[in-house]
Amino acid sequence: MNFRQSVYTLLILSLPCVLSGCHVISPKPIAMGPRNIAPELLQVNEPEIEVGRPIWWLDGAGWVWGIPSKLLLWDRRIDNHHITERTIETTADYMQAAELAHVKVRMNQYAPLKDFRRLRMNRTVAWPYRYTLGLLAVGGEAIFPGRLIGGDHFNPFTQTIHLYSDVPAIALHELAHAKDFARRKYPGTYGLIYLWTPLYHETVASRDVMDYLYSRGDRAGIIEANRVLYPAYGTYVGSSLGMFAPSASMPIYYATVLGGHFNGRMLSREVDEHLREYQTVFASHRH
Repeated sequence: MNFRQSVYTLLILSLPCVLSGCHVISPKPIAMGPRNIAPELLQVNEPEIEVGRPIWWLDGAGWVWGIPSKLLLWDRRIDNHHITERTIETTADYMQAAELAHVKVRMNQYAPLKDFRRLRMNRTVAWPYRYTLGLLAVGGEAIFPGRLIGGDHFNPFTQTIHLYSDVPAIALHELAHAKDFARRKYPGTYGLIYLWTPLYHETVASRDVMDYLYSRGDRAGIIEANRVLYPAYGTYVGSSLGMFAPSASMPIYYATVLGGHFNGRMLSREVDEHLREYQTVFASHRH
């Protein structure tokens, strides 16, 4: 079977999902088992969440720079460099629920020197990882500041989340990564695997977000997550599939993003039914 035939077969098998929506990232919580947390990070005497002071010309330039990401996920709040109270409150609530006191959240803030200190304190990551991949990550943020170019992400080497989008679902997703890494015995190796093939990590984080929202009956939050996280997930699926067909990588990438948009919207049309299903089926198996 050649590549074109494989694509056609995949489309045929996916037809039920196209017609009704597929829970590819269905609700599943990240298990709260033993934690691997550096004590030094718990002793840092500063707020867990910090918001950078507004700089109109810089934030305006960042908003323009983020237009491609806004178009890709079809949301003007992506990389808008203006974090509102709703996103801040959602972040604080999840951090408390997931016991992420060791994590730092920088919202539209540039602080590479402070991040370097966190890199030194995060001894749960072996020093070869910290002073290679970790230094590259902190250095990259210093040279190419997210305060300008955007790019919401979690840095496992500093246990820091950088947010530039005013989308609560994205904040939850990055926090779920932190929750996932906190249970790993070898977070440095786990982070290295992410750089090579991130699809597993993205699946774990996205499913935890969905579980968090479903468990709270947050209808609006679920709809938002469907509309944002599914196309975002499509970018990782498309990148992974594109490795097997480099000549068609771009069409595959955009097809999976569009599929994510469509699937997320189809699921949102039946969100009340899915909530009832979660309450009667998923909730009974949480423990």
